[in-house]
Amino acid sequence: MRFASEEAQGRSPLYEELARGVAGDRGILDFLLDLPPARRQANLLLAAVRHLHGTLPNFESFRDALQAKPEELRAVMLTRTTQTNEPARCAVLLPVLAGLPQPLALLEVGASAGLCLLPERYGYAYGEHRLGAEEPVFPCEANSATPLPTRLPLVAWRAGLDLHPLDVTSAADVSWLETLVWPEQEQRRSRLRQAIGLAAKERPPLHQGDLRQDLVALLAQAPAGATRVVFHTAVLAYVTSQADRENFAEAAMRHADVWIANEAPSVFPAIAAQAPSPAPPGHFLLSVNGRPVAWTDPHGASISWFG
Repeated sequence: MRFASEEAQGRSPLYEELARGVAGDRGILDFLLDLPPARRQANLLLAAVRHLHGTLPNFESFRDALQAKPEELRAVMLTRTTQTNEPARCAVLLPVLAGLPQPLALLEVGASAGLCLLPERYGYAYGEHRLGAEEPVFPCEANSATPLPTRLPLVAWRAGLDLHPLDVTSAADVSWLETLVWPEQEQRRSRLRQAIGLAAKERPPLHQGDLRQDLVALLAQAPAGATRVVFHTAVLAYVTSQADRENFAEAAMRHADVWIANEAPSVFPAIAAQAPSPAPPGHFLLSVNGRPVAWTDPHGASISWFG
């Protein structure tokens, strides 16, 4: 029910209906409980069913499709992960990135297909305040306190780290990325396709590895003279150990010049405790070097600065 009320509500009526239906269906809950804990995610279930059966119009057809081919669904949920690579999240990162000493060396952990590694290649519209390329352009509602960027960052080096990097030249990986975009959000899907096309030309370097073990070695490849930035968005929730999260944060702050986290407030409770309360439902908390600065929409549609 949390996914329905805090994440899907107001963003995807269909996903809200499906999530509420799942929460009250004993058979589907038993199916989920038979999966490893890390695979019992609402987002993963909804995306996997769409991947196999297309967008179904209501909960009844969703339940019928799941019951018809449960083993196929199980296979998808065991082999795929929710690697939502939403490039519009660059819009909430940009006020921080543009204000840092330039040039930047960017290292994204949980990079998926690397679309957020190209912040200077996109266009942005913070209301009437616009900058960057003609397409894709990411609209982002910003409050009056947000330090709107007046320039795009200068990127001297970039790299992504992911357990299972996705390939934007692979039809299967691109299909999965598109499936992760929620129903009713066609503009978001269109901008994703534009970003994928750009990434297919730019090919930001992606490295297979674990953020708990491989961060320092990869960051050491950054060139001298660049501001070393480690960043991530909607990633650390999948690191289930709080101790591992804290160890990662310590390593990021020790070895990088700047650590930017854009995560659910529950990921780093000590950071969230410093933020104004109450937290807007379903929003992420943007922090810089362990200091909270803004509430953000999970898909980059808004930023409310308080830092």
